[in-house]
Amino acid sequence: MRISRTGGAIAAGFALVSLGLAGCGGAKTSDGKGGTGSGGTVRLAINPWTGYEANAAVIAAVLEKELGYKVEKKNLKEEVAWQGFESGEVDAIVENWGHESLKKKYLEEKKVAVSAGSTGVKGEIGWYVPEWMAKKYPDITDSRNLNKYASLFKTSESGGKGQVLDGDPSFVTNDKALVKNLKLDYQVVEGGSEAALVKSAVQAENQQKALLFYFWKPHVLHLKAKFAKVNLPKYTPGCDTDPKKVACDYPPYDLDKIVSKRFADKGGKAYQLVKNFRWTEADQNTVAGYIANDGMTADRAAKKWVADNEAKWKAWLPK
Repeated sequence: MRISRTGGAIAAGFALVSLGLAGCGGAKTSDGKGGTGSGGTVRLAINPWTGYEANAAVIAAVLEKELGYKVEKKNLKEEVAWQGFESGEVDAIVENWGHESLKKKYLEEKKVAVSAGSTGVKGEIGWYVPEWMAKKYPDITDSRNLNKYASLFKTSESGGKGQVLDGDPSFVTNDKALVKNLKLDYQVVEGGSEAALVKSAVQAENQQKALLFYFWKPHVLHLKAKFAKVNLPKYTPGCDTDPKKVACDYPPYDLDKIVSKRFADKGGKAYQLVKNFRWTEADQNTVAGYIANDGMTADRAAKKWVADNEAKWKAWLPK
């Protein structure tokens, strides 16, 4: 989601599955030479938000059950995951939020990665307030009026200014530049994680607390509570080219997949499955909801979705 990136039960926060890091090396088939058969190993990066985890878990379930591959899942921040294309540690990133500078570096300059197409899901990043605030202060959703309400958002961490709550410091965010360039009397405070954002957002809505926070769609949080998006200055192509001068909203994102060049060339059926993977926001929210709201492990959530949606995942299988 995210320029360095930008990203549960809902009320309690999101418990991301702990996935150990494995050794280096690209996808290998059973002969160890990167042929086109099954029975090899596929290394999927796991970035730290639940929607991504849903994508990866379903892809892994089909790779293992239907194509006979072993899948190694690696908990990696976004930019670190891209470095894995060069080191051989990562075969695929299965939900990429923009990252044009990383695409230029690894696809065009180093030529160690390639695009594997859209996931079928559109992404949106922005600033939100609880719905009760938008009803009580109707003009608060216009960023030009935020300074009028800055005192409502003061916290012990915001240095006497209003607070903009961000998440994981690795998430794609222009928020510090936005605060500076829009001359807002606010301080960006990092909550530290997706879980911290979710917990704060739910409390703000349920307990009618003031909160201005960075968040995104798709996310199952929006199915559980209502929030109003703040209208930042309209995004136009190129308005965010210089990260230090950004004074516009976030762009729309066509969430796509990026894979290593070696995996694209020699990953065989596994690569074809990742390339063919495409589903809807509703599909992703269903699996993410099993994880975030129903307490399922990612593996169990994926298996349930696979069992209920045979026609969808069969369309991803190599011909």
